[in-house]
Amino acid sequence: MNTQFTNQEKPTLVHVIAWMTLASGIVNLFWGIGASGTALATVLGVICIPITILPTVLGIFEIIYAAKLMSNPPQQIQPSANIAILEIVCILLANIFAVVVGILALVFYNDLAVKEYFARLNGTFVPAPVVVTPAGITDSEPAPVISSNEPTAEPATPDQEAPKS
Repeated sequence: MNTQFTNQEKPTLVHVIAWMTLASGIVNLFWGIGASGTALATVLGVICIPITILPTVLGIFEIIYAAKLMSNPPQQIQPSANIAILEIVCILLANIFAVVVGILALVFYNDLAVKEYFARLNGTFVPAPVVVTPAGITDSEPAPVISSNEPTAEPATPDQEAPKS
């Protein structure tokens, strides 16, 4: 691993993602265990278990992912949009907390500082934004100005001008 990177600070949003994911993982563990217990107490419980097990399994994956994000020195890890999407899917079990965490995680993954952090962590290249200029225009030449006030037809001849009063 790159020893130069281990001395660099994690962006604040990476810490926020890690703590939100950890909290959501703990909530999902309890939510899934409670939903599975409730489903087993009903007549159709065995049929509903595959649906109620989602938060429990997701909670385990969230805790593991959060632990990797919080580790020091940092581990090579990619942003996990899959976990964020599965958190949003928890709306099926009325787990609003996981839905909010999933949406915020997806928003934070698109932040430039977070993208650069994961790119440096994994040793991938993030291309710089490219500024495109119109063809034929250089920095030394001013850009042509097009005004809508310019006449589109030929100028009027002296005999066509309006009388002056």
